[in-house]
Amino acid sequence: MELLKQKITEQGVIVSDQVLKLDGLLNHQVDPKLTMEMGKEFAKRFGDAGVTRVVTVESSGIAVAFATAYELGVPLLFARRKKTLLAEPDMLCERVPSFTKGIVTDILVSREFISENDRVLFIDDIIANGDAARGLIKIIGRAGAELVGAGIVVEKCFQSGARAIRDQGIRLESLVRIASLDGGQITFAD
Repeated sequence: MELLKQKITEQGVIVSDQVLKLDGLLNHQVDPKLTMEMGKEFAKRFGDAGVTRVVTVESSGIAVAFATAYELGVPLLFARRKKTLLAEPDMLCERVPSFTKGIVTDILVSREFISENDRVLFIDDIIANGDAARGLIKIIGRAGAELVGAGIVVEKCFQSGARAIRDQGIRLESLVRIASLDGGQITFAD
């Protein structure tokens, strides 16, 4: 997506050779028009997969996952990072580290909203080491649902996450692939 590359170039802040801050368009503030375009693109790429539910992890993936679910005409389910007082006691749960937050958290999904009848599309904002993705993939499997693929807005090719997911035989589609952040420059892979 050329528009996404342009926005990343204009608004992305390189924090280090491993971290790209996209707060201006994806992780803190959301560009609605761009987000809907990303949803359309994911819907186009996965439109033939028979998706019945889009799943993401709160919070940065929600906007793009919503746009994708809207375009596909299916519900959006997001994994929570905190258990609430109203949470059911038998939630599907995985403990995952967060690369950018530097912490370990639980991700939780209610069994009420995912089942063996679902064909699930996982959507997320950025994939670095892929820990959250692997955790959510385990939850989807434990629910008995079928994972039809993963759509990632930004793939950091220099980290192992996307490769590890693809090595599991999972279809992973990225809108933008970044080869390097070395020298304070964003180098796109495509």
